[in-house]
Amino acid sequence: MDDKKYIIEIATSDFITTKSAVEGGADRIELCANLAEGGTTPSYGQIKKCREAFDVELYPIIRTRGGDFLYTDEEFEIMLRDAVLSKELGCDGVVIGFLHADGGIDIIRTAKIAEAVYPLDVTFHRAFDRCRDPFEALEQLIGIGCERILTSGQQPAAPDGVELIAQLNKVSDERIIIMPGSGVRKENIKMLAEKTGCVEFHSSLRGKANSKMEFIHPAFSGSAESYQNNFIDPDDIRLLRDSLIH
Repeated sequence: MDDKKYIIEIATSDFITTKSAVEGGADRIELCANLAEGGTTPSYGQIKKCREAFDVELYPIIRTRGGDFLYTDEEFEIMLRDAVLSKELGCDGVVIGFLHADGGIDIIRTAKIAEAVYPLDVTFHRAFDRCRDPFEALEQLIGIGCERILTSGQQPAAPDGVELIAQLNKVSDERIIIMPGSGVRKENIKMLAEKTGCVEFHSSLRGKANSKMEFIHPAFSGSAESYQNNFIDPDDIRLLRDSLIH
């Protein structure tokens, strides 16, 4: 296999993990905060610093909170403004996802964001995996002009949804990019590529590193929240890519 045709996107949670992902050779960064909640919008300062520091494609997630993908008008106003700020900061795209209560894609809100950030690219994230009809949603997102869909095939992890991912990629017929994500690891990425025909892949490769604090307060000595930080090993990204081509 020729690795030049493959794109590896890494979800990062802060400046340090973004730096590690870039060092590991990530082609694109999905910049997030709060990955434990599925990712929320990073701060203005975080986006600005990452944009200044790294030449890699940068796509902030635009998501005001964790939980479901059914938002109030006020929440949408926040996300619309955050999306425009991402454009103003020179990002390459944004990552969004909006649903109606009945499980349909919120076409109007998705289109409003896409129009507001044009000509930036738009990825529709795994809200897609919670939608009622993935093939109807596929056509709607193509119609709006989204660049790609991040999906695990409407299963908790992409390896479990590989059959639907393959079907979506076939039906898309290169009109939109289908990007498998969730549970993508070096052990399964080649299988996903071979069975789906997809060429872009999303992973977080999340780990934890012990804090470099010298003083550990005894009352919190067992607290991972207090003394462990998010971590990405650059070598894990290299291994992910190597697994595609060997």
